[in-house]
Amino acid sequence: MKHTISVLVENKSGVLARIATLFAARGYNIDSLAVGETDDPTISRMTIVVNGDEKILEQVEKQLNKLIDVIKLNDFLNIEHIERDLVLIKVKADKNTRNEILQIVDIFRAKIIDVSVNTVIIEMTGDEDKIQAILNMLKPFGIKEVARTGIIAIARGA
Repeated sequence: MKHTISVLVENKSGVLARIATLFAARGYNIDSLAVGETDDPTISRMTIVVNGDEKILEQVEKQLNKLIDVIKLNDFLNIEHIERDLVLIKVKADKNTRNEILQIVDIFRAKIIDVSVNTVIIEMTGDEDKIQAILNMLKPFGIKEVARTGIIAIARGA
């Protein structure tokens, strides 16, 4: 089962390593990890996506809550939330294919952020399904490189 976990932590060195080690020690592979400062520079938000058994993950969450640097933890499994991922895609593009690529970019409400003689770089945010869909559409043109931020998430409402 997929779990998206948001962890507010003290913005100190070593916190990321301790939390990642906690997951690794339990045999969990982290599918996605995004970390960034919040509006308070002393606090960072870690968004961790893992697949796993609910019972074991509950134990990991309890151990996370015991870490002194952890301020608050939310598993979004049963909470209404919004998830987004940012992707940069470098695609082969020549004068014959550029217009077709531009149409795909428009359909997905993405942006061209760089153009060269032989490539374009596309920026898009969305959920995993939307990103996978644009990657599938662009694959026939020749994807040269992909960079993704990993999922970030926030609860809906108050």
